[in-house]
Amino acid sequence: MNASRPHARLHRRVAVIGAGPGGISAALAFHRAGHEVRLFERAPKVTPLGGAVLLSLPVLSILRHYGVNIDNLGAMAVTEFRDWKGRLRVRLPFNRRAEEKARLPGWHYGMLRAEVIERMLAVLPADVLYPSQRCTGYEEHDDHVRVDFENGEHWDADLLIGADGIRSTVARQAFGDPGLFHCGIIVWLCWTQHVDGIGREVAYISHSPTLQASYFPMLHRGKPAFEWWVVEPWNEGQMIDGDMKSHVGHLIDGWCDPIPKLYEATDFQNNAFRWEVYNRPPLSSWSHGRVSFVGDAVHPVSPYAAYGMGMAIEDGYWLAKSLEGTDLADRVGLESGIEKYDRQRVSYTNKQAILARRMGYLFHRTPWPLSALRDAVFNRTSFLEHFLVKEYLKDAEEQMISLDL
Repeated sequence: MNASRPHARLHRRVAVIGAGPGGISAALAFHRAGHEVRLFERAPKVTPLGGAVLLSLPVLSILRHYGVNIDNLGAMAVTEFRDWKGRLRVRLPFNRRAEEKARLPGWHYGMLRAEVIERMLAVLPADVLYPSQRCTGYEEHDDHVRVDFENGEHWDADLLIGADGIRSTVARQAFGDPGLFHCGIIVWLCWTQHVDGIGREVAYISHSPTLQASYFPMLHRGKPAFEWWVVEPWNEGQMIDGDMKSHVGHLIDGWCDPIPKLYEATDFQNNAFRWEVYNRPPLSSWSHGRVSFVGDAVHPVSPYAAYGMGMAIEDGYWLAKSLEGTDLADRVGLESGIEKYDRQRVSYTNKQAILARRMGYLFHRTPWPLSALRDAVFNRTSFLEHFLVKEYLKDAEEQMISLDL
């Protein structure tokens, strides 16, 4: 794999480190743009982590643009915020302009993360993916960047994209210690096949004074199913008493339906996952010479955004879009395009990540009696609706409307 640069064809080489959703998205976007792309993955096989996920209209539109088959990939529902006894707080509206632009109804779709990755890989040319290649760092030169691997091999590229997750080797070299910190919450992610008696038109995000328990309809191999999850306050290094099933069962004791029904139907041995949430301080730029980034390597997101995988996929699309028509061998042109990408994505994703983290603190770390005041405000005023529609949905909907696909 060792490569020199004997002819001009190599001036359009793109190296992507990490075959998660952001890395695959970037590889697809740059391949479609005519670049020579190699997607390096440290594992011998691409194995998606976690269970179900929610993807929004912009993400689905980008996947369809790549040629990914999104038919029967996910299930759509209206999302409602409720308290743990079932009292309605907010019903999130759909944006008609966003629906028309996407040519899809609704906003969020529930699906399995593994199925999304499978469908993305299905349209990725086989010669783009290089498994069992652990990146150890890079060496940047004026006219190329050399990517080094644990096995002693290297590859020269014009652009290096770090997509290697929250503990990114590439980002650590570019920006130093990421300063990871614990977000003070943990998520128990579960999914189950369809359960009779539970409707599929509405999804709940429901809260008690300190917990969240929520569900969303989804598809599993085209068949009806449900994803559901519980969020609780958590300290770094904390241990559970007993196994996951008994721990989660204790948390949802007394919760409104359908959470107890979903709990009883779930195979905790195979379809339940633990996600202890970490974050990093926001960056003001993702650019460093011939190196840029997508996904958790630069903006890990807490579950309150319901948007981590989706933002990573969007990143890959926007990075290639920002460099459209650019000769990657031209350092000035390359840096100009990457700066355009920063302007498009950095403040947007930072806002989403900070908002999600604050919502986590608000719902899980607000002490009594402030938590009682919070709940009284949410139950009796339109504050929560205004906050979610204006602060959470507005920017994402505008991005959907602005997509040029």
